Order: sequence, then C-alpha cells, then structure tokens
Amino acid sequence: MLENLQKDLHLPPIVWNILLGCAALITGFLCKYLLALILKLTAGKNATDYSLIRSILKRLGKPINYFLPVLVLDMVLPFMELAKKPMDVLNRIVEISLIIAFGLILAGLVKVFEDYVMHAYDLKKEDNLRERKMRTQLQFVRKLAISMIFVLTLCAVLLSFDSLRKIGAGLLTGVGVGGIIVGFAAQRSLSNFLAGMQLAFTQPIRIDDVLVVEGEWGRVEEITLTYVVLGIWDQRKLILPINYFIEKPFQNWTRTGSAILGTAFLYLDYTAPIDILRVEFERILKDHPLWDKRVQVMQVTNITDRSVEVRMLVSANSSGKAFDLRCFLRENMLSFIQANHAYCLPKTRALLEENEQKLLAQG
Repeated sequence: MLENLQKDLHLPPIVWNILLGCAALITGFLCKYLLALILKLTAGKNATDYSLIRSILKRLGKPINYFLPVLVLDMVLPFMELAKKPMDVLNRIVEISLIIAFGLILAGLVKVFEDYVMHAYDLKKEDNLRERKMRTQLQFVRKLAISMIFVLTLCAVLLSFDSLRKIGAGLLTGVGVGGIIVGFAAQRSLSNFLAGMQLAFTQPIRIDDVLVVEGEWGRVEEITLTYVVLGIWDQRKLILPINYFIEKPFQNWTRTGSAILGTAFLYLDYTAPIDILRVEFERILKDHPLWDKRVQVMQVTNITDRSVEVRMLVSANSSGKAFDLRCFLRENMLSFIQANHAYCLPKTRALLEENEQKLLAQG
C-alpha cells in the first residue's frame, strides 16, 4: 500500500522518507495519548487512594511514550528509500532505541508490582509484622530486579554490534581470572551484598522495625544492598553497614510483634502508703487508651538507706505508646502524692545526740 502511494505521489526520496518518519512518529504518539486517555478515564478521581491504572500511568507513561513511536518507525523502515549504509545506521539506531525503551518498560513493570504490594501490605495497621516482612523482601527484590534489567539491557545493546560480539567472545576466556581479581578487589562489597541477601530473607530486621543500636533508639527506614538507614527519634539518621546486623548484637523491639512492657519508677519515703498508691495507680490506668489491658503491676522493687523504689509495670501495643503511658503515669502519680500524701516524698533523716539536743534547746 505504501509502495503504491509513493508511486502515485511521485515524491523525491528525501521528502518521502521525512513524511514517512513524521507519520510514524505522530502515529506512535497518538496511540500513546489515546491509551493514556482511556486509562485516565477508567482511573479513580481520588488521587490519595491506590489505583492500579494510576500506578501504570505513573510508572509506564514515559517508557511507553518513547517505545510506541520508535516501534511504529521500525515498522515503516522497510518502506523508506535509503542507500544501504544510511539504512543500516538508521536500523541500528532504531534497534538500540527499542531495546532501551523496552528495558525501561520492564523496570516500570517492576515498580507497578511494587506499588501493588505496598498497597496490599500497608504499614499503617496496628499489628504490621507480616507487612514489614513483605516490604523488606520487596525492597531487596526490586533493587535486584532493576539492576538485572539494566545489565541485560546493556548486554543486548552491546551484542547488537558485530564487532563487540566478537570482542565479547574473546573476553570470555578472561572471565575466570577477572572474576578472581574482582573478587579480591571487591571483597568488602561482596560481603555486604551477601549480608544483604541474608538480611532480606532471614530478616533479623525489617522495614519499620524498632531497634536500639549503638545506644540509639530508632526505626528502620531503608535497607539497601550495602547499608541500613535508621531514623532516630529526634530526626537524626544513623547509617550502618549492612553486615553490622549480621556480625554484632542489637535490640529489635518488634521482632515478633510490636507489643511491649514499660516501667515507671517512684522514689518515696518509708512512710508511703503503698496500698493507697496501688489503688490510685489502677484507677488512672483503667480505660486509658494507651494501655492494652494486658499487664498492670505496682511493686516495691528496692529499699535503700534513704528511700523506697516503687515500680509500675504496664503494657502497650507499641514502644511509642508505652513511652507516652509511662510519662502519663509519672505525672499523675506525682500529682496525687503531692496533693494527698506529700509527707511520703523522700526525706533525709539525721539522728542528734543528747548533748546536741540540749544545746539546741538552750539556743
């Protein structure tokens, strides 16, 4: 059909080639915009809610924008009137563009899958142990998949050149020696990479886990192939090599669940009415939204030469709630003691000898 059209129009080859190329590119862009329009019409209106269509538009919009016009151009190349050498060059450019665009589409598909899994396993749930496990594995698999796609795309581009293909065949003989050299040179990096794989699937830590590392309390924000980012409670970031979590001990407060016990201490005089304080402790704790109703214990845990140590042991669904609940107990118990039993606050006692008592009486 296109050949007959060229004969009927009697256009010069250069004009015919330009028209054919422009028509191919315009057709590709029209197909892309029509597809995008259809997807937008079927997507939800609320931008805050998850939508598979919106995820596809976001992740695959640009790759398809490059892929479709080049694909249509590749389909009309046989109908162009070009000399052999320019045609070979144009064919090679179109072929490489298609390979790169297809690689971008594959990377976009990985991200679409990631969006779906992140929506299905939402971290906002109260008990999000399963979600944190999946997200930790997903983050590692996503980075590994995109890295493999990039490497395979680069290999496909290089193998499209005959000269590079011959060079590649010659380089295969040096892969063994090169691998040993690279292994020694990148021993630390390979160690971190293997530690990352072990970390992702054995999961001593997960995304959003609460850890105490190097004396710092924080949450796991990111796990890469080589390091872990810990968000400290005061908004600092603690960055540690990933093999740290394989080689050194640390505290994980959410390893099997987020529920935790918390303690608050009172230091009082020997005259403190423990039974009355225990009743008040149970009263202010009852029906408090931060308490999960599992544990409530008040006990005298130590007696020193000057004071009595009273421990209040409570439970909460998370470490953050436990911290707030402990602060609440301290403040309210202190207010109760000040208002009703101020005499039982810690005192320093002194024993006066008889002569000193007489001198004080005469003075």
